[in-house]
Amino acid sequence: MTREEHLDWAKRRALEYVERDEYGEAFTSMVSDLNKHDELRGHPGVELGARLLMNGYLLSHEEMGQFIKGFS
Repeated sequence: MTREEHLDWAKRRALEYVERDEYGEAFTSMVSDLNKHDELRGHPGVELGARLLMNGYLLSHEEMGQFIKGFS
């Protein structure tokens, strides 16, 4: 799978959790899936997302959805 294909797959899986209002699971899914691809492992968005979560962000449908869709 190419980097872009894998990234799209990871986003789709994470957004399934967002649709169920399971934001922590959405983030965990995204991190786990990114780490399964050599070119996406260590993506800077993971650290950013963790910091946002710790500071009370990404806790709504809209925030988490936009965050996941913004990965590139």
